[in-house]
Amino acid sequence: MSIVELRQYTLHPGARETLIELFEREFVTGQEAVGITVGGRFRDLDDPDRFIWLRAFPDMSRRRHALESFYTGPVWREHREAANATMIDSDDVLLLRGPGLTPEPGTREVVATVCHPTDAAAFDSYAARHLGPGHALHRTEHAENDYPLLPVRTGEDVRVWFGTPESPPPPPLPWPTGRLRLEPVTRT
Repeated sequence: MSIVELRQYTLHPGARETLIELFEREFVTGQEAVGITVGGRFRDLDDPDRFIWLRAFPDMSRRRHALESFYTGPVWREHREAANATMIDSDDVLLLRGPGLTPEPGTREVVATVCHPTDAAAFDSYAARHLGPGHALHRTEHAENDYPLLPVRTGEDVRVWFGTPESPPPPPLPWPTGRLRLEPVTRT
């Protein structure tokens, strides 16, 4: 299992395609060059001003090192002003432990479920009965954020899993749950 960041950005109206083009052209390979695994990148199908993406690291120590390398490196320095100009908020970040997710080519929609279980054992029982390997289940990573220049949400315990609309939906959950309908960005 990797350390995974689920990053949800709120963008200025009409800026999403500008950020996606810059992200795909510069930031995917720029992050991969310093050891970051860039996973799925998505348009939020229910909000035209949101961009959601995942990135993964083998462990917390390598996360810190990779983030330091990227955010002090030439790619970010050259393009940060253009990227930041598209964003209203980039601090909605969940630090998770899980397999990450890169959608299969041709996937048209991914559904992300974010659940706040109040009983971890009851959730584990639910997951064992209703979620399979195709759901890419992630759990909160409770380690301290050792790269505080990039905030992460703290003080909450979440489970996040991904599937497709064709996957049979699991039964209703007794805990607060949100769903994100996501369109994968295809690499150009």
